[in-house]
Amino acid sequence: MNAQEKYTDQELIEKILNKETAIFELIIRRNNPYLYRIGRMYRFSHEDTQDLMQETYIEAYTHLHQFENKSSFRTWISKIMLHQCYHKAQKWYTKHIESLENNSQIIANLQDTETSSYVMNKELNSIIEKSLLNIPEDYRTAFTLREINGLSVQETAEVLEISENNVKVRVNRAKTYLRKEIEKFYVNEEIFEFNLIYCDRMVSRVINKIKEISS
Repeated sequence: MNAQEKYTDQELIEKILNKETAIFELIIRRNNPYLYRIGRMYRFSHEDTQDLMQETYIEAYTHLHQFENKSSFRTWISKIMLHQCYHKAQKWYTKHIESLENNSQIIANLQDTETSSYVMNKELNSIIEKSLLNIPEDYRTAFTLREINGLSVQETAEVLEISENNVKVRVNRAKTYLRKEIEKFYVNEEIFEFNLIYCDRMVSRVINKIKEISS
């Protein structure tokens, strides 16, 4: 059993709160894929998403004592990431209204993209990602948390602060936007994949920032 699997989230939190700061690395590695997908789901670039992830981890670290274990840690940290994304998006939209209007035709063109039966898996994943980005935000968020990040209906409802029934409705509506031939072939783990090399860099970034905070 490797270190990633050895401890539960709660055991890791207790160790970190007892000044074993270095073990926060396991928290980062365990949650990188989920936070990355949330950032990309919000249409942020790879670089911006990494910045948001770092901010989320620092926020989680500095408020770790407030985690009450009433829901899963993944639910808790996903909620922090969503808040970070929301606030950044609000600032971005305020500054780039004209750009968004100019890009509306580009977005419309993406909706018209046709796929062929010979498209390879990597191309399919790219098309799925673009299709997801065209789904209304409420549906896209619920779909990403529930279907791609694997949160339960209850956990998704907690993160989004909506009813479980509403989660099911949003996820089902999201699916109607995806063409049946695409939906049959998508691989959850490969959508908005966070490569291992970026995972190592994220660990380094966050741990260095924590050292600055702690010094």
